[in-house]
Amino acid sequence: MLGFECFCWRRVVTEYDSPVDEPQPFSLPSPLPVWPQGKDFSTGRINLGKIEVVKITKFERVWSYNLYRGKTKGVSFYRPNGIPEGFHCLGYYCQPNEKLLRGYVLAARNTPMDHRDCEVSAKSFPPLNRPLDFSLVGEIYSDQDGFGFFWLPNAPEGYRTVGMVVTNNPEQPNVSEVMCVREDLTTDCEASDMVLNVKTKTYPYQFSVWNTRPCKRGIFGNGVSVGTFFFGEVFSLDEDVEMACLKNVDPTLHAMPNLEQLHSVISHYGPTVFFHPDEVYLPSSVNWFFKNGAILYLDGDSRGEPIDFYGSNLPGGGCNDGEFWIDLPDDDDASDHLKKGNLESAELYVHVKPTLGGTFTDIAMWVFCPFNGPATLKIGMMSFAMTRLGQHVGDWEHYTLRVCNFTGELWSVYFSEHSGGEWVDASELEFLEGNKCVVYSSRNGHSSYPHAGTYIQGSSKLGIGARNDTAKSKFSVDSSRKYRIISAEYLGDEVVPEPAWLQYMREWGPTIVYDSRSEIERIINRLPLFVRFSVENLIDLFPTELYGEEGPTGPKEKDNWNGDERS
Repeated sequence: MLGFECFCWRRVVTEYDSPVDEPQPFSLPSPLPVWPQGKDFSTGRINLGKIEVVKITKFERVWSYNLYRGKTKGVSFYRPNGIPEGFHCLGYYCQPNEKLLRGYVLAARNTPMDHRDCEVSAKSFPPLNRPLDFSLVGEIYSDQDGFGFFWLPNAPEGYRTVGMVVTNNPEQPNVSEVMCVREDLTTDCEASDMVLNVKTKTYPYQFSVWNTRPCKRGIFGNGVSVGTFFFGEVFSLDEDVEMACLKNVDPTLHAMPNLEQLHSVISHYGPTVFFHPDEVYLPSSVNWFFKNGAILYLDGDSRGEPIDFYGSNLPGGGCNDGEFWIDLPDDDDASDHLKKGNLESAELYVHVKPTLGGTFTDIAMWVFCPFNGPATLKIGMMSFAMTRLGQHVGDWEHYTLRVCNFTGELWSVYFSEHSGGEWVDASELEFLEGNKCVVYSSRNGHSSYPHAGTYIQGSSKLGIGARNDTAKSKFSVDSSRKYRIISAEYLGDEVVPEPAWLQYMREWGPTIVYDSRSEIERIINRLPLFVRFSVENLIDLFPTELYGEEGPTGPKEKDNWNGDERS
């Protein structure tokens, strides 16, 4: 845990700057529809139990900093503007200047006291309270805007700070500028994306500005991002900071969409998934896969058992203990038929879950392909199509839409890329029709990407790894129409019954370990001498999943089913 007690002296950082261009605000390509009514989804305000919050997206710039005479675009810091009457600022906002103005901070007010509260206690310890004063934790000089001063609110006993303040003069801010939050209504937060890193030759200290997020995220995390930033000395990503996030103490999750609203949201935002024009191993529905010959094997039994149409004879529950797996039929023609998939039957399997304390909804859309094809390796300017490396039976990939429960606005999309992935802000997506974005599925491997092109899985700097080629083609699935909601636990089991096959926690393909070294050595021997690597070094650069065939587990066995997406 990093504390602010280390900021006990005045610090100045100086750098030459370029003129600041005001970033333009971002909006989705089309207006939002009128969502179906029900609960508090998209009403603009969310009750977190003891406090009510609103999302503020209008700002006035306070101070900007540009690095190295414009070689990078710099960062601007903003005071939230247009806070509704009765609500209070919790902290300021910042973002890079080269991006469209795209972000938010929360403002809050006390909710009416309920009958369970002690009146004396409520008066002594209201949910929100003014800071005692401010500590100057750092200052940076900009030729464009002069000095910028970074202030930490000093919270009263029993309260925590959830945001910082920036000024363009050395006067301490008024204590009415922000509110601190009662400790029991907060949770720990950590650094996420670094927005600014400042180090100069003329001053010995190094500082960073980071966005913050709750430490515990996912279905069971009740932390709520305030949208504010942290300013301090350089430290590692995901390390706790001496600042808090809000906590939703209302377990009803009343701001989450109901089933009718969910269908409306998916219909409005559902992306079109494009498969590569040379794709051989297309998706299918799970039921088509079962109907056309998928076999369930039990360890020690060489015969296997056909899987029924609904997967009801699959063993459910437990964990991936290696006792069962799914495989293709022995008949070569039937096996080849199954490998190619069936685009006409394909549908997206949707898991809907609360995130960030129920202030956002994550809509994970899973794509199933009966077979994952072999990889193509890239070494510098040369590419080599593999015969076996990277292939396996059964392939589950997904992307996730993150929707803001304050407004119903699409906020970002997570693109799953094999064992990793990335969040992409809505402002950086490619839209095809209205507010429906595009998802590109890579050839053979089916990982998802926001734009067409070639992505390297391995060492992109050295140009060594597995190729992931994406492009538009006639092979596509419109997830706004062809989808099936398979789980939304917060709505209750009776509202969205889960299919039998979802309870199967074992592998959707057999595990086959083979000697990948011989194929790598074959590649090495074909390389010019001046670009050859040792076999050991080259193997280390390739993704580990290329060295054998291992069927993946189903969606419910993945860490992101209950947890947050990797970021």
